[in-house]
Amino acid sequence: MAIRNIVTEGDDILTKPCRKVEKFDARLHQLIDDMIETLAAAQGAGLAAPQVGVLRQICVIDAVEGEAPLELINPEIIAQKGSQTDAEGCLSFPDQWALVTRPMKVTVRAQDRYGKEFQFSGEEMTARCICHELDHLQGTVFLKKAERMLTQEELESGSYKEG
Repeated sequence: MAIRNIVTEGDDILTKPCRKVEKFDARLHQLIDDMIETLAAAQGAGLAAPQVGVLRQICVIDAVEGEAPLELINPEIIAQKGSQTDAEGCLSFPDQWALVTRPMKVTVRAQDRYGKEFQFSGEEMTARCICHELDHLQGTVFLKKAERMLTQEELESGSYKEG
């Protein structure tokens, strides 16, 4: 496994849609393992393949305490319910936070690293992460969905939640 460089704001790859994964092989497994290690090193909640320079529909999400990171290949949201508005950030946009509205619950259909299809439902933070990472796979960054940017003071105090 290896820690990969995370692509940051200004790199065109972050605005390009990703291609489907068609080969479920050792090379794919290595990429996923590297993404999980990179995510852990960055102390993030989720990471999409374009954030490490790969235009493929792959993301890993580590937003459920005590659970192994969720690996989503060729994912699509098949159901969503409710809404939540909260602070959101991104490893590709360090030190930038915005108020973003996302569904409260989502169900996603995806494939695992071996090509087997499965469904997964997540709520609250997990749902937020799934939506954020799937947006990356379409070339959409969270700033495009931001209601407004948050200051460091608002973030630290939580005052954005009151208004």
